[in-house]
Amino acid sequence: MTAEPIWRANPDQSPRPQILDFTEFANQRSGQDMVSYDDLWRWSVDDLDGFWGAVWDFFDVISDEPYTEVLADSSMPGATWFPGTRLNYAEHALRAALDDDLADEPAIITVTEDSNRTEITWRELRRQVGSVAAWLRDQGVGQGDRVVGYLPNTHHTLIAFLASASLGAIWSACAQDYAAEGAAAKLGQLEPKALFAADGYLWNGTAFDRRDQVADLATRIPSLRAVVGVGNLGVGAIDEDNEVTNLADWDEISSGDTPPEFVRVDFDTPLWVLYSSGTTGIPKGIVHSHGGVVIDHLRLFGLHLDLRPGDRFFWYTNTNWMMWNLVASALLAGITTVCFDGSPLYPGPGRLWEIAADTHVNVLGVSPGIFLAGMKAGLEPGKELDLSSLRTIGATGAPVPAHCFPWVRDAVGERVQLASTSGGTDVVSGFAGSAPNLEVWEGELSAPLLGVALESWDDDGNPLTGEVGEMVITAPMPSMPVKFWNDPDGQRYRDTYFSMFPGVWRHGDWITITERGSVIISGRSDATLNRHGVRLGSADIYDIVDGIPEVAESLVIGAEQPGGGYWMPLFVVLASGVVLDDALRSRIAGDLREKASPRHVPDDIIAVPAIPHTRTGKKLEVPVKRLIQGHALEKVANPDAVDSFEALTYFVRFAEGAED
Repeated sequence: MTAEPIWRANPDQSPRPQILDFTEFANQRSGQDMVSYDDLWRWSVDDLDGFWGAVWDFFDVISDEPYTEVLADSSMPGATWFPGTRLNYAEHALRAALDDDLADEPAIITVTEDSNRTEITWRELRRQVGSVAAWLRDQGVGQGDRVVGYLPNTHHTLIAFLASASLGAIWSACAQDYAAEGAAAKLGQLEPKALFAADGYLWNGTAFDRRDQVADLATRIPSLRAVVGVGNLGVGAIDEDNEVTNLADWDEISSGDTPPEFVRVDFDTPLWVLYSSGTTGIPKGIVHSHGGVVIDHLRLFGLHLDLRPGDRFFWYTNTNWMMWNLVASALLAGITTVCFDGSPLYPGPGRLWEIAADTHVNVLGVSPGIFLAGMKAGLEPGKELDLSSLRTIGATGAPVPAHCFPWVRDAVGERVQLASTSGGTDVVSGFAGSAPNLEVWEGELSAPLLGVALESWDDDGNPLTGEVGEMVITAPMPSMPVKFWNDPDGQRYRDTYFSMFPGVWRHGDWITITERGSVIISGRSDATLNRHGVRLGSADIYDIVDGIPEVAESLVIGAEQPGGGYWMPLFVVLASGVVLDDALRSRIAGDLREKASPRHVPDDIIAVPAIPHTRTGKKLEVPVKRLIQGHALEKVANPDAVDSFEALTYFVRFAEGAED
């Protein structure tokens, strides 16, 4: 644990952080005398009613009637928030269009891999949403019906979603790197009435024509009443063979002038369905509510990211990942959101930095791999590009290695805050991260987020400080799922989060809460390494190994073996032209021994051609462990949920002794 922070807030920073204004607002309402972030966080979890009521009023949430109660039932699961209120997500997302100062400013900027750029103003966004919503109404879509997208990350997807949400319908999306079968496993279970589908997408310099997959997908979802073709690539009609019935064209349905009409719904009414990774079976549909998402994301954007109307936000994602939902929610606060359809590393590792400079964003969000790629390529984005608008870099998807923090300071700019964040699809939000008035330490998340009662517990439910334990949330959050799809009695939901500690959310991450209140993520608790009775997190190993220039990526597992044995191999993908010889093995082991501990040194270091990930980029530690232990591939992973199934099949051959 480093003694000195690598970043401190400038007390004279401009604009003044909204979290300071909110603290004064909360003090006036509550009679408190809060000064520090820790003061505010402690109040936010001790007085959930006071905190979330203050968030509602500070950000002026629109509803039929003022709330009379904040938290009517604090049970988990089953918490009841803001009973009696009725609101609509899309109404909040489009209210900036009614502001004369913003109406003709860009609401959405779409950048494609081939550098085409489309800007949609707030006024135009509101018009197109109204037009598409009117078409959906004509197809019989109403409150509670499902509308789905097989789409890349462009403005079309945001417009289709907002049109659905304005009607009180439930949205869900899947990126087009899924084949029709995999997409149907997600979207088909919802029995949607309408499907929006693009003709294809761009990736790594190649245009992928997906029209055949669109036709296949449509036949796999018998509930569909209509399909909308979106010309993302412009390669021709979405259905040249006339296999899709009731096919409409995006340009036609979005060209009307019908004003949007917002169906205000109960606070806990379903808004969208996200999915678990689905690596071991049918993806679980995770349902979040209109009200829960609106109030949580206003808090996240306004207080933690310090964004306000007219600011600009770009987080690299695709429509499979919960960060796409954050890209959409920037609109709630009048923030211009940037969509990018393409590879983050094509034509080179500086691509996302170039987009951030060209679009003048205030917050850029990436995965830690972007830092590692930039380091190894010797990039200095802050010197090579105009990043003068950039205030914060968010990072999530995996723990940020400690050595990335100095690189961001030196190569991007010492005034830019690196806000490492941990959250989850489960709550479509964050648990721990940063704020503009918090210090940043290398390899750490600055603090639990406001309103998040985060603790680290041992197996007996005792809170821990300075030791690794299970990450738990001891009080409800508005954005916790209202249910799982097709889980009528709620048993799957309870088993997923509440089976280990009844009434307390167990997320499945190993964390350490430090003496100063920061948070260190050590990896998934179901992939924990155990060396001589001591639990280790895989993130501690990746932090060191993935920083070695000769190593492109690594994966470590701990596999219990017959007879009581335990094997901890480290698999490495080598940089181009590098050979794994005894000298490199000794260097890797030596770095782990010196920078971590002797326990972190693996039993073997083995070169492999590729590391398998989920579609959202998480390393598949548990499936690889199970393959090494001899489990059948079909029982371990669903091919449609893996970025490279060939990478997994390599480990099958390895376990069988066919690879050495």
